[in-house]
Amino acid sequence: MKTLLFLIPIVFFSCSQESQETRPQVIVSTDIGGSDPDDFQSMVHFFLYADRFDIKGLVSSPPHDGRASHIMEAIDAYEKDFPKMKAKSEKFPSPDYLREITKQGAIDAQKTPEPSELSVGAQWIISQAKDTDDPLYVLVWGSITDVAQALHDSPDIQKVLRVYSIGSWNTVQDSLSRDYIYHTHPDLWWIESNTTFRGMYMGGYQEEDYGNLSFVETHVKGHGALGDLYYSQKKDIKMGDTPSVLYLLHGDPDNPEDESWGGAYVRTNHGPQYWTDNPVDSLIENNRPGAKTVNKFRKVYLDDWAGRMSWLTE
Repeated sequence: MKTLLFLIPIVFFSCSQESQETRPQVIVSTDIGGSDPDDFQSMVHFFLYADRFDIKGLVSSPPHDGRASHIMEAIDAYEKDFPKMKAKSEKFPSPDYLREITKQGAIDAQKTPEPSELSVGAQWIISQAKDTDDPLYVLVWGSITDVAQALHDSPDIQKVLRVYSIGSWNTVQDSLSRDYIYHTHPDLWWIESNTTFRGMYMGGYQEEDYGNLSFVETHVKGHGALGDLYYSQKKDIKMGDTPSVLYLLHGDPDNPEDESWGGAYVRTNHGPQYWTDNPVDSLIENNRPGAKTVNKFRKVYLDDWAGRMSWLTE
């Protein structure tokens, strides 16, 4: 008797393809509506890429006059453009869902060395962190007050939090909350961008319609309700908070030291999961360390965004 051998084909699945289909969980903490209009700009950009994220929360954070109502204003514009965006991707979240997850965070900066309050926004961060075992990215565009409150009340959530904070002026507005996190939670996964984010609008390719003014005039103005909202707030690119979004759009989010649209960072001796601006001379732009790790990609990420903005005129 002859033995029959059956060859069974082996199928190899690409891990990279699978990872590309996994959307990172994100909470945005923003001082939109405060004294700097660039948060409206960054929110418009973020909403154009809302299908790329599993958005878990939009929190209004201090300082000054920014409120949850300003997030709602951006959502109202999103709602008008939603049909065109939904036609491009079924993964764009509904406007009602975005309203549901919009929460008011702290109104005032922290007044004591340790947090003494717990805002609704901080409670929301805690609830979302406790509801997952996967990384939860908190993109901090304003003061880090609500994150400090959440960590103080529930330090166990540190294990899933991944914080990307835009420092500089924001840190000055509430240095106590920043210092509390820095000293009390040295093991927190944290990118603190104090100068790198400046590469969003400083340097890089700015010829033709890639200038801070010319890009907005050509690719944002008159492009749907979101484009109009952007232009009404500021007529040139600043978007200083957007590198936190770009970081998750292109690059390896597990490795802050690797190149990404949102910058490349370096470890310090502070903690095993803390990264900040790269001080190497060759990466300085206009006296801002690390800024060239963002602006080197300016043309490609603006091209990508312009493509999405064009959806709103079809």
